[in-house]
Amino acid sequence: MSDVGGISSVQLRSFIERIERLEEEKAEVAEQIRDVLAEARGMGFDAKIMRQVLKIRKMKIQERQEQEELLDLYLAALDMAIPETQTA
Repeated sequence: MSDVGGISSVQLRSFIERIERLEEEKAEVAEQIRDVLAEARGMGFDAKIMRQVLKIRKMKIQERQEQEELLDLYLAALDMAIPETQTA
């Protein structure tokens, strides 16, 4: 084991190579996700909306409710709220 400035070059190389392998795997997974989204687009689904759904599904219910309330508040403040339709 060679040390340079108190750093084990063997350990450092091991960490770097592990990270490189993980980065390659991450790129492969990202490509697979793009393929699935392309397939969904081909069947008429909106990939942008699907990404939003994925983001929402990761949230805790309370976090989601807080964000929705803030969004409603901001839209109302900007006079952009969608008016509720009245049923006869």
